[in-house]
Amino acid sequence: MRFLLVALFTVLLAVPVLAGVYSGQVVGVIDGDTIDVLHNGKAERIRLNGIDCPEKSQSYGQKAKQAASALVFSKEVTLHTFEEDKYGRTIGNVLLADGTNVNQELVKEGWCWWYRKYAPGNTVLEGLENEAREARKGLWVDPQPVPPWQWRKR
Repeated sequence: MRFLLVALFTVLLAVPVLAGVYSGQVVGVIDGDTIDVLHNGKAERIRLNGIDCPEKSQSYGQKAKQAASALVFSKEVTLHTFEEDKYGRTIGNVLLADGTNVNQELVKEGWCWWYRKYAPGNTVLEGLENEAREARKGLWVDPQPVPPWQWRKR
């Protein structure tokens, strides 16, 4: 019984607490993992949960932004939000009207990494990244792409 309680507690710590669900139109795509969505009459900056795309000036950064734009720009999306990050952006999962999870789709198509630091228990993103790597999709055509968290440190 004690093992089950410890396991449950560990899982709950790995899952962000859901803060809200709302819909809005995407009015801007900042880069592959950051968008602006109309909410209560103003643009709200959304950082896609659990993923990290290359920076705009990094290799594949523009392609990641284009991929995100093709998926969401000018579309109505549903946001499942958690908390704000240190930059004041709302962290959330972005869903299209057909139920497509945009965060997952960008990883599946090879335009970003599963962000282990902030989504350590997300086995779905982990599996999608592994599949994209094996299929050499998107940025994975490069045998050694530089993760954005390493690129930012330079």
